[in-house]
Amino acid sequence: MKKTVEQQNLLEQMRQIADGLGQTLAPFCEVVLHDLTDPEHAILAIHNNLSGRAVGAPATELGLARAADPDVAQVIANYPNTFADGRRAKSTSIGIKDSTGQYVAALCMNVDLTVFRSLNTLLTQFSAVDNDSAVRETLEPAGADAIRARIDQFAARLATTPRAFKAEERKALMRELKESGLGDVRRAMDIVANYLNVSRATVYNDAR
Repeated sequence: MKKTVEQQNLLEQMRQIADGLGQTLAPFCEVVLHDLTDPEHAILAIHNNLSGRAVGAPATELGLARAADPDVAQVIANYPNTFADGRRAKSTSIGIKDSTGQYVAALCMNVDLTVFRSLNTLLTQFSAVDNDSAVRETLEPAGADAIRARIDQFAARLATTPRAFKAEERKALMRELKESGLGDVRRAMDIVANYLNVSRATVYNDAR
């Protein structure tokens, strides 16, 4: 099928997009550009090749469906897929139409889930703790949760967030913490500074 000038331009622009996505999502995501005007030799570009296909390979079932029917969904995201060797994948396919409404290209991204599932297993194992242990310990000072809770309550009354406090609001907060006795908690100034995302010097100045 002979391509129009518009179709040729669309395909060339999609080549650049596929290249950019391929570089950004390497090495875990395969990016494939299909020319749907030539389904038998559809693959124009393939980056981070995870499926073992090559340029010139035919379109997939979804590509053939789009080539035959312009009413097929233009974006099909996060659907389950499988590589030829059995690895599980998550795929997203984006169809590109010309001004007549016909599909010209499809940009497909296939994420290899194997490495992420292995990593998730390792992280789960690494972060596991013995909840049945008789030992209980905390590395932050007693009262830290109470200070943060009081700050949240103070922020709720002002209909704002702790990190958005103005200088006068911080000073009022520090007076309230002092009056409640929470200002005497060990490392109280550090806790407040971290929670408000300001310096310790700012907190000390507000507490004067």
